[in-house]
Amino acid sequence: MAALARCMRCAVKPSLPVVQTWDLRARRWVRALRRSPVKVIFPSGEVVERKRAPEKNVMTIVKSRSFREKQGKILLEGRRLIADALQAGAVPKVFFFSRLEYIKELPADKLKGVSLIKVKFEDIKDWSDLVAPQGIMGIFAKPDYIRMTYPKSQLHHTLPLLLICDNLRDPGNLGTILRSAAGAGCSKVLLTKGCVDAWEPKVLRAGMGAHFQVPIINNLEWESVPNYLPPETRVYVADNCGLYAQAQMSNKASDHGWVCDRRFLKFHKYEEEEEEEEGKDLESRANKGWFPELDVQSYDLDWMESPAAVVVGGETHGVSLESLQLAESTGGKRLLIPVVPGVDSLNSAMAASILLFEGKRQLRVRGEHMSRDRSYH
Repeated sequence: MAALARCMRCAVKPSLPVVQTWDLRARRWVRALRRSPVKVIFPSGEVVERKRAPEKNVMTIVKSRSFREKQGKILLEGRRLIADALQAGAVPKVFFFSRLEYIKELPADKLKGVSLIKVKFEDIKDWSDLVAPQGIMGIFAKPDYIRMTYPKSQLHHTLPLLLICDNLRDPGNLGTILRSAAGAGCSKVLLTKGCVDAWEPKVLRAGMGAHFQVPIINNLEWESVPNYLPPETRVYVADNCGLYAQAQMSNKASDHGWVCDRRFLKFHKYEEEEEEEEGKDLESRANKGWFPELDVQSYDLDWMESPAAVVVGGETHGVSLESLQLAESTGGKRLLIPVVPGVDSLNSAMAASILLFEGKRQLRVRGEHMSRDRSYH
């Protein structure tokens, strides 16, 4: 009779909704995970296998440029960055997380077929480069800008303005530049060979999600750069090597890239030229017109034409010969940001930000004038 009573109580017990059942089972799994270092969990709620947490040196390999290029995968860290990536259409492969809530915050439809690996927070701290890790990391397929879905608000405010990064090697500078490019409304950002990888973890951190707001085309040869420019694009070089600039500068060489003395510019083709003209002095070749002659755009006159591209060089090697040749072939000029004499220079990120937002301002003012003129007629 007692057994029959127990069966009757079980029969009348109401069934829990699916969501509640999933939550109850999930809590049991979390309690079990305290005794088991890692479980792989799929959105269905089923535990399909057990694994040990990857060793720290494995995560070091995942962060390397060779891994990104050979395997076509990148590492993202933090809830905000991962959410931005998913919204833009980036394809996740694996998530490592320390708390189940972090996974439940993500869209369930984006997690189909993704390995979800629960690990200890201490493991996340060992792998992370952040001072305060957020408890979740993800390995994604390397995004293709053609297949990405950028925010509609970003597309609505896109300007006929491009940014070309030339031999930028500092991750923090590049991340800041990408953030400024997204904020200004650049239509795309081109990175030539010699730049730091845009998907390097330090660049991603400094970019604060800009990678998923503006198209980024990485690792381009200079010969292919014109293929990514709209017709009739005029290329401007953010470089302080005009006659006016030279008059403002001291005789010592500057090591700060776009603000530089032309006698000490380091171009990508120097080694080739030195082999062909061994024994010749670099300065004498410069005086003979070896460098393309570009006029300096007056600071008091608008330079933003539709469309336009701005080249920003690195702080060690400056702008390349190829960038000057491209600017010369499109009728471009040097852009100058005048600084107080005696001040060394602005860094690349600051210079790029000033020029991009100045271009944005000029377009806005021109648009207002055109609207006002139409209203008069």
